[in-house]
Amino acid sequence: MITGNYTDQEYKMKKTIEVLFHEFGTIRAGRANPAVLDRILIDYYGTMTPIHQVASIASPEPRTLVIQPWDTGSLKAIDKAIQASDIGINPQNDGKVIRLSFPPLTEERRRDLIKQVHKLSEDAKVAIRNVRRDALEYYKGLKKKSEITEDDLKEIEDDIQKLTDQYCKDIDVASSKKEKELLEI
Repeated sequence: MITGNYTDQEYKMKKTIEVLFHEFGTIRAGRANPAVLDRILIDYYGTMTPIHQVASIASPEPRTLVIQPWDTGSLKAIDKAIQASDIGINPQNDGKVIRLSFPPLTEERRRDLIKQVHKLSEDAKVAIRNVRRDALEYYKGLKKKSEITEDDLKEIEDDIQKLTDQYCKDIDVASSKKEKELLEI
């Protein structure tokens, strides 16, 4: 009997939550956080490369990031990539380092960030539901081949639904926490 062991599905759902937390970390919330640069790629000798792989990133002050590339020839590429990104900050390039000064969030920017949090949360829930759908299709296939009984299938469906509900609830909690963080800044 197969019921009770859903490690594959649970692993995929946990990975989805980890990705969501990482994405939440890239949403800037008043303080300078190097994670906001994680999604920004630069053209570094013909290869699209994350900024943190070509430069050191420091936060000398709560609202400032300093990016110091190991190869000063990449300064312009980093500058252009940041300007083209959606973080909404103009980089200040002094020829050696790039400074990013994070202004306090405006009410409009907060609303935009909260919308982004909701979209990321909904995308994560869709991914969780897709894991559920794939698992149910797999177990229905086993039922069709007579490898499990109708009762086993019903129990499996209930268990997988409980897993899905738990992870969706975790997403809601994380989303509420991030939204509250954005409103309190």
